[in-house]
Amino acid sequence: MKMSARLLSRGMRFWPPFLGAGIRVRSLAEDFREATVELRLGRFNRNYVGTHFGGSLYAMTDPFFMIMLLQNLGGNYLVWDKSGSIEYVAPGRGTVSAHFRLTGERIAEIRAQAASGEKIFPEFEVDVKDAAGEVVARVWKILYVRLKAKKRPE
Repeated sequence: MKMSARLLSRGMRFWPPFLGAGIRVRSLAEDFREATVELRLGRFNRNYVGTHFGGSLYAMTDPFFMIMLLQNLGGNYLVWDKSGSIEYVAPGRGTVSAHFRLTGERIAEIRAQAASGEKIFPEFEVDVKDAAGEVVARVWKILYVRLKAKKRPE
């Protein structure tokens, strides 16, 4: 599905999981190779002890590597989230952000690995940082990538 980065980032402002948690897409590069997402601490996303709710920290990172990779590989590939995990490093207070980056080299590597038609499971990592640049949480994502059936070698 091809969509402009601008339209997608605007639409995500009103996407219920982001809207309810207070998650904002601050930037999404037109080539879908970089994104910055922000989460402000508010009444509806704090936990029992007054810091960021862990589910909101994970949600702010959830779709980005999948969307970015799908847009960069194009319509001949299936790209899905396979698994993810989060490590809480420090209490999240105030505004936190995550910066996603997908290099041309990494895209080429994934294309080469998927060229045989077999499933591959590339791994990605992103840190969620506070305003001082300190790591609050570290998130790992494993994606499922495979050429679509009609594009696989015989």
